Amino acid sequence: MTKYGPSRSELKFRLWVSVAGLAMLVGALLFRGLPTGPAMFEIVGITGAFFGGTLLWTLRQLRKHGDREDH
Repeated sequence: MTKYGPSRSELKFRLWVSVAGLAMLVGALLFRGLPTGPAMFEIVGITGAFFGGTLLWTLRQLRKHGDREDH
């Protein structure tokens, strides 16, 4: 394992923050309904891309780390 980059525990934290962010986005959309116009791009597009991208990147990094321990 390289000494650069996030540790496995930080990656797990990022994973759960991403899942929580996506869950809150879905909850807000269910509660308030789907926005229209530019708000739809801002809320759904940017927020979904941020948390979704972070989730995918984190999962990829966790697979790369395998069962290595934090140091």
